[in-house]
Amino acid sequence: MATLNGSKPPAKERPSINEPQQLFIGGSSSNSSDGSTFPVINPMTGDNLYDCASASIEDCSRAIESASAAFESWSRSSPSSRRLIFLKAADIIEQYIHQDALTILSSEVSATKGWTRVNILGTAGTFREIASMATHIKGEIIPSDRPGTTILVEREPMGVVFAMSPWNAPVNLTARAICMPLICGNTVVLKPSEFSPKSQNLVVRALQEAGLPAGCLNYLPVSPERTPAVTEYIVKHPAVRHVNFTGSDRVGKIIAGLAASCIKPCVLELGGKAPLIILEDANIDDAVEAVAFGALANAGQICMSTERVIVHADVADAFKAALLARFRAIKVGDHTQDDAVSISGMFTSVHSQRVKSMLEAACSAGARLLMGDISLTGPRGTIMGPHVLEGVTPDMEIFQRESFGPLVCLTEFRDGDDEAVRLANDSEYSLSGAVFSRDVMRALAVARRMRTGACHVNGATIFFEPTVPNGGTGGSSGYGRFGGIAGVEEFTQRKIITLTQSGTKYPF
Repeated sequence: MATLNGSKPPAKERPSINEPQQLFIGGSSSNSSDGSTFPVINPMTGDNLYDCASASIEDCSRAIESASAAFESWSRSSPSSRRLIFLKAADIIEQYIHQDALTILSSEVSATKGWTRVNILGTAGTFREIASMATHIKGEIIPSDRPGTTILVEREPMGVVFAMSPWNAPVNLTARAICMPLICGNTVVLKPSEFSPKSQNLVVRALQEAGLPAGCLNYLPVSPERTPAVTEYIVKHPAVRHVNFTGSDRVGKIIAGLAASCIKPCVLELGGKAPLIILEDANIDDAVEAVAFGALANAGQICMSTERVIVHADVADAFKAALLARFRAIKVGDHTQDDAVSISGMFTSVHSQRVKSMLEAACSAGARLLMGDISLTGPRGTIMGPHVLEGVTPDMEIFQRESFGPLVCLTEFRDGDDEAVRLANDSEYSLSGAVFSRDVMRALAVARRMRTGACHVNGATIFFEPTVPNGGTGGSSGYGRFGGIAGVEEFTQRKIITLTQSGTKYPF
């Protein structure tokens, strides 16, 4: 947004990154009820950034009560009033790029300048698109066989929604977790990742500044030690009507089990091991660009990252040569020292060691390293350059398990489309995939056979727009949908209302 003379408005003063982070319940910030905190660490340096309040069970109870009370009025608010709040929030969050967003994301999750812009501008787009959904929460009229009766099927909000969003795209995915529930008239209790409380609080802050009524959105950061008990308490609370979680399949299984114990609906977007098929007639240059973006964006720490490339043997050599040349041109380094880098550190040193171990195990199992030396750099060993493995087979762990790192596994096929599809589907994950061919109808036929919630023809496996119903088709990628009309269906419930004329006679 610019002023009338074209200049940017002055940046609003914001608290330092080192100031403590509080809870946000019922429209007010506060410490936890027992004063408990946990440290938030800079993954690049290991420095303690700040102390964050850790919600107690008492705080959770208060947040649920606040959300329940706010639901009574928010659920009856007009579509246009909700829309205006989201449109205003979009303008507000865009300005955070000129304020403290870059410092916060850089410090908490080693976000590059480009990744911070993706998060902030993408979230502004999410606010605007979801604002447009306010008047698309529609019902229907069903004909009735009973004389003098009209059947209305209305969509109504569910109540309090518990949302849990991750650290890797902390602003985007927090907005996705809460915006559709809110625009549908629900209220929300949000638990952020312990790695990125301030990054995720940017969404809360923007909505608060935009005038979201008190109690509609409650924010509960929680220490790792308290997370299991707090999560179980909230999921099982009778006032909480719906749960959504974006994160690992390991934790997703726990959430699903807790929700199943009280028969509560969930949206779970979990891990991925996205396959990208390159048929023998593919445009190699296009495929290389898609793999470079899909495998290396945010150092490979995206659930839709391209982790497996299944390439026809006839074009494998040409593809590998072009891919290695493209990867070598990508700038890697410490984003705090050079803001032009495209790949910086991973989110913890423990995770970077795990990625390193997966690469070592794959090489020991017979995979061949075409690029990369399996080394870690940076102050705490979180920076890893691009790695390319060839000869990866389905019996290797690295073919089957999500790595969440800057690497790609190459597997060749020779026997046609059936073999390519079989290799692509040999996975517990089902989130995203892609296929490259100059014959679009052939590629479409292959895409339809791939067991993925989304499959992209001649495009990268990473694709997100707020109108798109992203999600897996079961297994380790979870189930349910956030975006578009599918999101409206997830976060509302159908209510049947019958209108019966006076004097209607019944069979007995």
